[in-house]
Amino acid sequence: MRLLMDLALGLLLVRLALGPMLVVHGANKVFGPGGIAGTAGWFESLGLRPGRLHAWLAAVTEMGAGVLLALGLLTGPACTAYVGLMTVAALTDHRGKGYFVFKGGWEYVVLIAIASVGLASTGPGDWSLDHLIGLDVAGAPWAAVAAIVGVLSALALLAGFCRQVHEAEAR
Repeated sequence: MRLLMDLALGLLLVRLALGPMLVVHGANKVFGPGGIAGTAGWFESLGLRPGRLHAWLAAVTEMGAGVLLALGLLTGPACTAYVGLMTVAALTDHRGKGYFVFKGGWEYVVLIAIASVGLASTGPGDWSLDHLIGLDVAGAPWAAVAAIVGVLSALALLAGFCRQVHEAEAR
């Protein structure tokens, strides 16, 4: 019994670390300095065009997936969204900057993506809405879905909307 309580607490803590973090990231894109217009300009500078569409898409996805993960609701799909978001971030903003986040690298986004795949595998735990309503959207198949669909969705988005930023254009 103690092991189940420890597991439920551990998974709740992971969800409460990841979920609100992503909600705040999304809210910052909308309400932070520069607002959605500033975020759109930044996305344009990364080659994500149209920037305004991508700013809203990222913000809404971050806030929605963050709330779902914090609540432990639709955990597998929420983790899939996390992987997609982190893959786009790794391949745009963090690309070519090495591993370490303090140098702008991809360390942080890969950690979040892998933790999300792990959470899709374990599920949200007993202290979650998924458990409360009997929704089983976790386990090894959902870990595979989170990893594969998350990465493929990100690659499809980048293939369709990412345009190479020329050095002169970025200045």
